[in-house]
Amino acid sequence: MFAGALFVCALALLTASQTATGYVRQLAQAVNRLPAQGENPAVDVRFVNARGWPTRHPMLTPNRDLSELERARIAQAIADIPGVGGVHWTDGTMLAAGDTDIESLRCESELLGVLAERTIRFEESSAEFIPGSEELLDELAAALRPCVGAMVAISGHTDTSGSPQVNLALSQDRAQMVRRELIERGIPAQMLRATGYGSARPVAGIDPADPANRRIEFRVISTETTRPTPIDTPAAR
Repeated sequence: MFAGALFVCALALLTASQTATGYVRQLAQAVNRLPAQGENPAVDVRFVNARGWPTRHPMLTPNRDLSELERARIAQAIADIPGVGGVHWTDGTMLAAGDTDIESLRCESELLGVLAERTIRFEESSAEFIPGSEELLDELAAALRPCVGAMVAISGHTDTSGSPQVNLALSQDRAQMVRRELIERGIPAQMLRATGYGSARPVAGIDPADPANRRIEFRVISTETTRPTPIDTPAAR
């Protein structure tokens, strides 16, 4: 009788394993149908935990450099698939199912839309805005007002002309000037973080000396943190 009970238990485990494998295979197939997972998939997605067991909590590994916005959109698209649980990245970050940061994505999209065909411009070697910048700053402030619960990173960049020390200081001054103008337009100071990078982060694909590297960029970062459940605790970054 005891041997029979063991057999029944083993059979149940085998059946459950086969069922789980089939289930996560369906989830994996749904992921492969996403636009980001076309001919050149943006991420490698594994529905297997550290012990080799099938899981509905996928682990994502980027196949190329992805911006934070791209990462968020891909993770959210996968999390939106019915049946998928918490979405993990191999660097230790996690997007828990249902903990969507849609407002931050929408906010950043609004900012990118405002800056799609225009740039914040300054006087030569100065942190003073050129005449006519007020309208663009007004539009940026309007795009930021709905972004409650987010931090906005304002980054200043230069080309490689001039000394690195001067470029770093100039980029910091320009980022701070944008921050100050947005605060004056009613954006809470605690939402805005300004950082200058000098010429250290040129635009991909162009010469670091190209004047097009002189720019101000915005990135929206959620201040809401997810609370992993015991089975979803992410690894250290």
